Amino acid sequence: MAITSGLFRTKSVEQSIRDTDDPDSKLRKDLTARDLTIFGVAVVIGAGIFTLTARTAGSVAGPSVSLAFVFAAIACGLTALCYAEFASTVPVAGSAYTYAYATFGEIVAWIIGWDLILEFALAVSVVAKGWSQYLGELLGTNATVIELGPLTFDWGAVAIIAVVGTLLATGTKLSSRVSAIAVAIKLGVIALVLVVGATYFKPSNLTPYIPPSQPSEHAEGVRQSLFAWLTGSGGTAFGWFGLLSAASLVFFAFVGFDVVATTAEETRNPQRDVPRGLFGSLAIVTVLYVSVSLVLTGMVSYTQLADGNATLATAFAIHGDTWVKNIISIGAIAGLSTVVMVMYLGQTRVLFAMARDGLLPRSLAHTGSNGTPVRLTVIVGVVCALLAGFVDFGTLEEMVNIGTLVAFVLVSVGVLILRRTRPDLPRGFRVPFVPLIPILGAVACLWLMLNLSIETWLRFVIWMAIGTAVYFAYGRRHSVLRQQHKSDDQTITPVR
Repeated sequence: MAITSGLFRTKSVEQSIRDTDDPDSKLRKDLTARDLTIFGVAVVIGAGIFTLTARTAGSVAGPSVSLAFVFAAIACGLTALCYAEFASTVPVAGSAYTYAYATFGEIVAWIIGWDLILEFALAVSVVAKGWSQYLGELLGTNATVIELGPLTFDWGAVAIIAVVGTLLATGTKLSSRVSAIAVAIKLGVIALVLVVGATYFKPSNLTPYIPPSQPSEHAEGVRQSLFAWLTGSGGTAFGWFGLLSAASLVFFAFVGFDVVATTAEETRNPQRDVPRGLFGSLAIVTVLYVSVSLVLTGMVSYTQLADGNATLATAFAIHGDTWVKNIISIGAIAGLSTVVMVMYLGQTRVLFAMARDGLLPRSLAHTGSNGTPVRLTVIVGVVCALLAGFVDFGTLEEMVNIGTLVAFVLVSVGVLILRRTRPDLPRGFRVPFVPLIPILGAVACLWLMLNLSIETWLRFVIWMAIGTAVYFAYGRRHSVLRQQHKSDDQTITPVR
């Protein structure tokens, strides 16, 4: 009993809000709905729109990749409603971690916080390497990679992390202004791609919209999806199963929109602006993804994109427009810059919330005169720079998907729990059709998780096991909430 005592003790919403007034760990409230929408578009529209769309169309879904984006957007939209209610009710940094603390208890909050650490750290590092690759294409082959004996050093990835870290340490508002400029550049590039691509559009290329199912050559053993292994169906490409599998893949393109919720504590009017930022950014990026995927698969037959290295530029090269490649590279560099920035921001805010609760060293939750957690920002930058500079991630980026989906499931279920346990709380936004919407959101995310590979699940379980050990070794003993309850128990006069 002693081991499990207090593991599921929840932190009240009122206490979470009071903690935001601590002058030593107070974040500055600078952001508006416009800033949050920019952050949402900034983090979601990255290289995925230029690369993931073509690869998925060519090897998994065919022209129906546009429908796969719609399915993934629906899953995100259902959970966005739940995030909006939580953010308007508990406008505190930490997002899913903070929400889990108020509903499921400390151990679950730690697990989801540990999960988000993995999601954001990998996302920052992987995307930084992608940024470096696009920069290398403009400067020359492997121009951003240096050989250091048996090691390779990616100085481009380290450089973008260093620049972004400096901006975030300076202030969140400045970061938002830089993001706005980068977002304008990449939206301009996407508009150019759509206009030029539309001149090659042929409706016949969209037939058949859902190609006949066929066995997949890349889904065997632990690389097959968990669903395929459980059902014994084996890996398939195209057809309806291919379409559903594609939805799980293109979900990666939406990863990060939930970061908007992590900035609730820094928003001037979170009850109004966070929901607007979430829904506004999700609507914009969904329209862009569907538009680009329709133009792409209308430009060329999906069979011409079967090469695993196909990108949006491949479709233009087929038509002889090789000049578009450099334009796309510029758009990707601008897009990935903002993805690194907002993911980096999300990482620091989750760690900040965990440190303020004592589950990590509390000194990390100190904010400087500019109202940002400078210490955490520097530490995150160093760790991510080392990962991006020296590590070859391979398929580890799939871990970002499963980490995000776990958070989405808990947030969806958490809305139902908080509605039952604290119906009295003022909510700036309320999820409609409860319990239907949260249940559909959780089920949709669970389905997407089932379509991830077995090796991704195994890696995730190992990471969670490590996190559980860290919690019992440090977090549980230093928990501020546990210390407060322990102190309260000692002041109670025993009944004689």
